[in-house]
Amino acid sequence: KDGHAEVDYDELGRIVDLAVRFLDDVIEVNKYPLPEIEEMTLLTRKIGLGVMGFADMLIDFGIQYNSPAASKLAEEIMQFIQDEGHKVSAFLGHERGVFPNFAGSIYDKKNGLHLRNATVTTVAPTGTISMIAGCSSGIEPLFAVVYEKNVLDGKRLLEVHPAFKRIAQEEGFYSEELMK
Repeated sequence: KDGHAEVDYDELGRIVDLAVRFLDDVIEVNKYPLPEIEEMTLLTRKIGLGVMGFADMLIDFGIQYNSPAASKLAEEIMQFIQDEGHKVSAFLGHERGVFPNFAGSIYDKKNGLHLRNATVTTVAPTGTISMIAGCSSGIEPLFAVVYEKNVLDGKRLLEVHPAFKRIAQEEGFYSEELMK
C-alpha cells in the first residue's frame, strides 16, 4: 500500500468486487463445448477467484515463506477475499438470482447468504498466466530464482526473478555470468 509493506485492503476489495462480477458474467457469455457442460455450469454457477504473486508479496514485505508470519498473512488475505467475494456473490444473488441448485445446498439456511455462485474462490497454480503477468504463481513459493525456459525452435530464454535480480544488484553479487 503506497509503497509500504502493507496490504491495501480497500484496493483488494475493489478488485474482488470487479473480479466476481466479471467471472459471473463470463458464465453468461461463454460458448460451452457440450450441452452437458453448459447445464452443469449454469446449475451451480461456480467461479474460481484465485490469487497470484503471494511469494512476490512476501519478498517485498521481507517475510520468510515458511514462517508463521507468512501463514498468518495468507490466512488473513484469503479470509478477506473469501468474505468479500461472498458479499459480492450475495449481492448478485439478490440482484440476478441465486444459482439454480441453491435449494437444498449448504447455503440454503435461514438467515444465510443467498449466493449467486456455489463456489467463489479457488487456490490453483497459475503457471503460464503468472508468467504473462510477471509474478509468482498462485500461493506457491519460488522454486527457482533463475532458470531457462524452452521455447519454440529449441530456443532457450533465461528467466531471472526480478526480486532476486534486484537483491543481487543491491548486495553487489549480480553478474550475467552468475545468472547463466
